[in-house]
Amino acid sequence: MSAEPAAPAHRRRVPAALRALGRCELASLHALAASAAGSCVVLALLLLPIGAGFRLLPPAARALRALTDRSRERAARWSGVRITPPGPLPTGREHGPARKRSRAILADGGFWRDVTWAWLEPLAGGLLVAVPLSFVAYGVFGAAVQPFIWRLIDDGNWYAFIPVHSTATMLAALLLGLLLTGTGLLMAPAVLRVHARWSRRLLAASRGAQLVRRVEQLTDTRSHALDTQAAELRRIERDLHDGAQARLVALGMTLDRATRLLDTDPATARDLLLDVRRASEGALQDLRDLVHGIHPPVLADRGLGDAVRALALDSFLDVRVEARLPGRLPSPVEAAAYFAVGEALTNAAKHSGAQHIHIAIGHRDGTLRVTVTDDGHGGADPSAGTGLAGVRRRLDTFDGTLAVHSPPGGPTTLTMEIPCASS
Repeated sequence: MSAEPAAPAHRRRVPAALRALGRCELASLHALAASAAGSCVVLALLLLPIGAGFRLLPPAARALRALTDRSRERAARWSGVRITPPGPLPTGREHGPARKRSRAILADGGFWRDVTWAWLEPLAGGLLVAVPLSFVAYGVFGAAVQPFIWRLIDDGNWYAFIPVHSTATMLAALLLGLLLTGTGLLMAPAVLRVHARWSRRLLAASRGAQLVRRVEQLTDTRSHALDTQAAELRRIERDLHDGAQARLVALGMTLDRATRLLDTDPATARDLLLDVRRASEGALQDLRDLVHGIHPPVLADRGLGDAVRALALDSFLDVRVEARLPGRLPSPVEAAAYFAVGEALTNAAKHSGAQHIHIAIGHRDGTLRVTVTDDGHGGADPSAGTGLAGVRRRLDTFDGTLAVHSPPGGPTTLTMEIPCASS
C-alpha cells in the first residue's frame, strides 16, 4: 500500500502554531489557578499560630501539588522538557494527626518549591505566555476590526503608531495587524519551550533529592538484577538436568548395551545404535533451545531488527516491524530489548484481544527507543500482574524506562527506552 504524500511544511506549521497558542491560553489560566492555590497555602501558614492552619495546610498543599504535577506533565507533553518530580507529599493519614502531617509538610523541600512556583508563576510564567496571546489579540483587532470601524470614529483613531483616518492608513493598519497575528503565532511554540524550562528551574527536585532517589533506584535495580540472574541460572541448571543431561545419561547406557551385544547380537546392537543417534539429536536440540533462550543466534548474527522480525514471523498475530538502526548496539542491550519485545508480544496475544501490532525500533540521541502498538481493547495496567512489570524490571537493569498508554477501548502503546551508544 502506497503512503499518502506528506503535507507541505507550512501546512503542518500552521496547525502546530494554533495548537501552541491554545496551550498558551491554558497555561495562563493555569497560572491563575496556581495563584489561588498559593494564596490558600499562605493563608494556612498564617493561621498556624492559632491552630486552624494545621487542618487547612494538608488539603491546600495537596491541591497545590496537583497543580505542579499537572505543570510537569504538560511541560513534558507539550515541549519535551522533563521535570524530575520531588518525593510524595506527606499528607496521607499514615502520617498521623493533622498537626503531625503539617509539620511533615513544612519539613518537605518539595513543598517549598511548590510554594515558590505558585507565587512566581503568575508574575513570570503567566506574563510570558501572555505575550503571543497579546500579539494575536491586538493583531486580530487591527486586521478584522479596523477596516470596518475607522469611518465611524472621529479623528483620534490610532492603531499602534498608525493614525487610521483614510483608506491608505486603514490598509497599513490591516497589514500591521496581519503581521502582529503571524508574529504571535510563530512565537507561541518558542514561548512554550521557554516557559517549560522556566518551570523546570522551579519545580524540579533538588540535586540532593535526585541523588538520593538515584541511589535508591540503583539499589533496587541491582537487587532485581541479582534476583533475575539467580533465577536464570536456576532455570538453566534445571533445563540441563531435566533435558540434555538426562538424554546423555540414557545415551551412555544405550551405548554400553550396544557394545555388549555387538559380537553376540549385531542386529539388536545396530537398533540400539540407531536409538543412540536419535537420542543425540534430541540432546542437541535441547541444547540449541537452551542457548536460544539465553541469547538467540539470530540476534548475535543479524542484530536487533532482524531478530524482532523473526519474533514477528513466529507470532500468530499480524505484526509489522519498522527498524531504523544506524548500526549494532551493545549485545546486552540488544538482548534486553529483544526479550522485552517478546514479552510484549506475548502479553498482547494473551490479554489485549488485538489482531494487528506495529513495532517501531529506532536509535537517536544515545537512546534506543522501541514502541509496540496494538489495536486491542486497552486497559493494560503494569501493576495488575499482566507481565508488564517484568518488562519494566528487565529495562531497569540498563537504566531504561517503560511508558504505558492504554486507555479503555485501546489502542495500547508501550514505549521502551534504553540509553546506549550505537556502533
